[in-house]
Amino acid sequence: MTEKIGVIGGGSWGTALAILLSEKGYQVEMWLRDKLQVEEIENSRENKKYLPNVKLPSNLKVTNDLEKVSFNKDVILLSVPTHGVRETLYNCKRYINKDQIIVNVAKGIENDSLLRISEIVKEILPQNKYSILSGPSHAEEVAKNMPTTVVSASEDKTVAEFVQDLFITPFFRVYTNPDVVGVELGGSLKNVIALGAGISDGLECGDNTKAALMTRGIIEMARLGEKMGANTSTFAGLSGIGDLIVTCTSMHSRNRRAGILIGEGKTLEQSIKTVGMVVEGIKTTKSAYELAEKYGVIMPITKEIYGVLYEGKDVKNSVINLMLRDRKHEMEDVIIDKNISW
Repeated sequence: MTEKIGVIGGGSWGTALAILLSEKGYQVEMWLRDKLQVEEIENSRENKKYLPNVKLPSNLKVTNDLEKVSFNKDVILLSVPTHGVRETLYNCKRYINKDQIIVNVAKGIENDSLLRISEIVKEILPQNKYSILSGPSHAEEVAKNMPTTVVSASEDKTVAEFVQDLFITPFFRVYTNPDVVGVELGGSLKNVIALGAGISDGLECGDNTKAALMTRGIIEMARLGEKMGANTSTFAGLSGIGDLIVTCTSMHSRNRRAGILIGEGKTLEQSIKTVGMVVEGIKTTKSAYELAEKYGVIMPITKEIYGVLYEGKDVKNSVINLMLRDRKHEMEDVIIDKNISW
């Protein structure tokens, strides 16, 4: 194992993947912004804040020096929240050479610019090869070697397969996909629907409601994806429906947990504070709503969640609004596109 890997971001997911790669025998160094947290991890060999009760391998190094984690590495694993990607890349750009592969594992869409992370990377590091690793994968389970499947997506097949080989283990199966747009949108937009699923749980709406939200949610995701150049079949895969299922149903999901708290009557600020970690779906909801407006895509669930988060709408009224929408065909797009007379 000769690959040297720099992991930028020491949250739960970055830590879990750093452990996985270290256990495979790679030379891995993980960067965290907080120097005190680095010292604590070095002393305890545990990331108590983000991934408690999981011991770090002795060969996994930690640092708060961006130059050290970026310089002379074969792979840069980007695992910072979406809103911090641009600043982080600018700060370490001078230490990265054009031959390093950028592997992104964050899930979100930048506010204001409405850019996906691959577009941000291309803007700042135009010469570097890029892949995204995404799918139904809670850090807490990956760190305990629970069987997990994800997808590596890249415009370059060689890069997608390199990342596949880099991460694959008997417990962590990696597929490949050329649809970067679809995989990035699936991983981002499912967090919006998961907030809705959590709100539904907080309101005690039941399983029927959540099943409806998930099913109609994946249709919204695919509609927007198609307009933005994604392959709609990607949304039926691991980074689409797979990630949506796990994020909408698990208590490991920060988005679902935040949604539950909102549904129970907590404010947005109280919910974020209680979860204690970044809830990507909150910022992504704003981006998704604006993308729907930009591309003229009907996304009623996203619209109602946006109203709750950003316009102070009552969550109970939002459920009623969804139920009282104009009557529709379930397969409306198919019926219209195929000119089916029925």
